[in-house]
Amino acid sequence: MFEPSAPTPATAAQAVDHALDQADVSLCKLGQAVLENEADAIRALIPRIGAHFARACRLMLACKGRVVVCGMGKSGHIGNKIAATLASVGTPAFFVHPAEASHGDLGMITRNDVVLVLSNSGETDEIINILPIIRRLGVALISMTGNPGSKMARLADVNLDVGVRQEACPLGLAPTSSTTAALAMGDALAIALLDARHFSQEDFARTHPAGSLGRRLLLHIGDIMRTGDAIPRVFDDTPFSDALLEITRKELGLTVVIDVENKVLGVFTDGDLRRALDARVDVHKAKVAQLMTRGGVTIEADRLAAEGLNVMQSRKVNALPVVDGRRMLVGIVGMHDMLRSRIV
Repeated sequence: MFEPSAPTPATAAQAVDHALDQADVSLCKLGQAVLENEADAIRALIPRIGAHFARACRLMLACKGRVVVCGMGKSGHIGNKIAATLASVGTPAFFVHPAEASHGDLGMITRNDVVLVLSNSGETDEIINILPIIRRLGVALISMTGNPGSKMARLADVNLDVGVRQEACPLGLAPTSSTTAALAMGDALAIALLDARHFSQEDFARTHPAGSLGRRLLLHIGDIMRTGDAIPRVFDDTPFSDALLEITRKELGLTVVIDVENKVLGVFTDGDLRRALDARVDVHKAKVAQLMTRGGVTIEADRLAAEGLNVMQSRKVNALPVVDGRRMLVGIVGMHDMLRSRIV
């Protein structure tokens, strides 16, 4: 019997569209129109990146304190995100609510700071009311408005024009394209500053220690390795049978073989065990030194955990003895330790 082939992504999408009723189609068309409107609003910002943008960046780069971001309503939510982005990529910043600023939070702003205020109209009362006090502090003031002729823009040292032709809201009321434009301009500032500060992956990891990149760039072998009695280890003259017991007890699939000075001589692994059994070794008489893998792969405690993972994967081993500069055993790290630390 003829079996129809699986639909391609295009035909699958067409099938879904075909299943929509007229009301659903209208909803989808409106959603598409909103995205097109907001995409146009962002594209319109590109030619506005010029002297004013560069000056705003210079003021922030010269700031000896923090960038204080301020906005009301939806602009406040955008300002909060801009402050968080700036802080996460190397420009210390925080958000101050303008209404709270009039009731004591202005004390959070110092003469070493730079203030960034957001308002689509540029006439937001809660912000206008605190600008004279901010100006008396002598701090640099950057505004991000949709009206370059507004009072806020005139009072600022530099204004970034984020005006949009129209909101994506059919009523022209709900902040949509205007907030998207402000958010995009904030991202542009943050990334320009990131590059100017030579902010690196390692710097990013330090501000995101709980993230996967942070763990990969900050965690060292010494942070996750097993130490003390948790290390499977035997001396080179240990009987074969006792080495098997040590492997079983420590559940890493191997035991490290050391000399009397704690120097690593090699490892005895599950693979060595299979080879010994294939060779019909007398398990009652053999010593582990006769059957171990001499040398073996080791790693130092100050190496990144991610490097240890790469070594394990490339050498196809499930655990690595951890040694110091004299090849003395200080710990062991296994694949389960990598998984538990979310390096994998």
